Amino acid sequence: MAHSHDVPGDLTRNQGLVLGALNHSVGPLSAYDILDRLRADGLRAPLQVYRALDKLVERGLAHRLESLNAFVACADEHCHRKGLIAFAICEGCGKVDEFADAVIEERLGDWAGAKGFKVERTTMEIRGKCAVCLKAA
Repeated sequence: MAHSHDVPGDLTRNQGLVLGALNHSVGPLSAYDILDRLRADGLRAPLQVYRALDKLVERGLAHRLESLNAFVACADEHCHRKGLIAFAICEGCGKVDEFADAVIEERLGDWAGAKGFKVERTTMEIRGKCAVCLKAA
């Protein structure tokens, strides 16, 4: 899960620290995991982390995994998508793969249009086992 793309220069110090922690993590992190990693850098309160996470998610630089109540850095430095974002979460090792699928997004959009539903955000989480964990079993 560790990412190597650059941290945008217009982030606040706390946003940069939080994004850095997410970028260097091998799996999703809760806000308290992030706080524990960044105490030595001066972050002391959960609110500091939550504010930074809110802005990073708003900008598409990080994503919240609802089912885990945890966060990951965006896997594609150029995407910063506002449409469908999907995550495959391995229940064996915790690895998270991010992907987008135009066909699924189109079908959901068609459904929403037919129902008069205004979609503001779509996140899909698929849980199972990755190829490595399946091979190890």
